[in-house]
This record gives sequence, C-alpha cells and structure tokens, in this order.
Amino acid sequence: MITTAANLYAPDAGYVQAAMSEIDAFEQSRATGIWAGLDKATVIAEMRSRVADPFQINQGGQPFCGPASVLFELVRKQPTRYVQICQTLFERGGFQGTNRWIQASAALRSNRDQNLRMEQADWMVLSTLRESENSLFPVEPNAPDLIRNLAGMTKSWEVKGWIHELLGYSKTAYYQAYLFSDVKAMQAAIAAIQSGGVAMLLVTAEGFLQGDPPPVPFPSHWVTLLGGFEMNGDRVAFDIYTWSKKLTVNTDMNSFKKYFWAGVTGTR
Repeated sequence: MITTAANLYAPDAGYVQAAMSEIDAFEQSRATGIWAGLDKATVIAEMRSRVADPFQINQGGQPFCGPASVLFELVRKQPTRYVQICQTLFERGGFQGTNRWIQASAALRSNRDQNLRMEQADWMVLSTLRESENSLFPVEPNAPDLIRNLAGMTKSWEVKGWIHELLGYSKTAYYQAYLFSDVKAMQAAIAAIQSGGVAMLLVTAEGFLQGDPPPVPFPSHWVTLLGGFEMNGDRVAFDIYTWSKKLTVNTDMNSFKKYFWAGVTGTR
C-alpha cells in the first residue's frame, strides 16, 4: 500500500532563503547561456520552485531515477550549492564536483528539441549527470525507448559517485539487500540518515510502488529513503521520495524481501 507521507522532510528555511538570494543574482547575471534549447526565465522559475519544495524534482518521462534521487537530496540539504551548479551549467556547460569537473557535451547542449519529457531545469542537471557516466549511448530526449532506457540505466557505483561529487560525502557504501540481507541493508541506510547522511534504495518499482508485480522480480528503480522505517509483525513501512512525490511504502515482509535489492549510502 502506498500513501502520501506527512510533510516532515522540508528543507531548512535559512538555507532556502540564502539559495533564493543566489537565484536572484543568477537572474541578474548578463552571462549568455550556452544551452540552445533552454530558456533562462523558465530555468530560473523552475529552480525557485525546487528550492522552495525539493519534491518538485521530477524525472518526468526520462529514465533518470538514479541521478534524480541524488539531486533531490542536493536541493533539500544544500540548495545554495544546487543554485551554483545550475548557474555554472547554464553559463559554462559544466560544474565542479568534489574531485572532478563534470561537463555537458556540445551535442547535449546543442539539442533544440523542446519535447524534453520533463522540465528544463531538471533536464539540464540530470541529463548532464547521466551523460557523464555513459560511454556507449548518447543522452537524447526522444531517442527510441530501448536506447533511452539503455542510456538511462543507473548502476550502484554511479550513485556512489554522484553522492560524492554532488553532495560531498566522503564515505559511500553499497549494501546488498537480496539473499536474506534486506533488513540489514535497510538498517545501514537508516543509520546513514540518522548520522546526517543520505541513502538511496534500488527496488522493483512495479511490485513496490505500482501494484503490478512482474512475473520475475528485477531491480528497476532508484528511490531516496527519507526515514520513518517501522517493522510491526509482518509489516514494513518507510518514507521515500520518487517521481516528484513523498510516499510511505507499507508492505508485507515477503514483498519487502522480494522487491528491495540494494542500498547506497553517503556519510561524512
């Protein structure tokens, strides 16, 4: 069963105010944007909505669940850095991560297709992150579904890399959840959150979130763990961010073990 979670995970008001001031400065900047298909006024407006409410981050119709789960935590916990990354990306085509410069290719920036299947501010950041890990498949907003899905597949080490480069967490870890390690992996994820870190979970969306269990379970979707983990008899409940929503997953232990595959954490 899926329900909307209570609004317990809002960003710090002081951080939001500081980030809004950064957006005002970006809006006044006279530097020319270098993304052919992006409109600065639209990007600015969308950035404001996300700083005010990080749950507005939305992968839309693109297979960007992995980078979206990390971007959500960037906006929620470090909104000023989010604004700085967006401005640098818009004006220079890349941004400085913790250890490396992350660059959008000329091909990505020259895209003029207005049908991005998602909003512009999210596309600018998420497509850059996704492309930065791709060696075989280009990121194109309206490529055939097979190519887009192959290009958008997110591996655990990529999530670890984004947690380090975007969020600056020095310690990242992967926890296997299948083969009887589900509760242990969840406990590690909760411990990371409680220490001020972050945790992303790899799940079978069709079974966990959509009520359409596949004949053979498979890992298909990354979500951000927010907290609220409870075990009561044969029931398991926890709060997540995904698809621009706050959700509470409330499921039986059998489904929890069947559809939870892995956790990735970041801590200081």
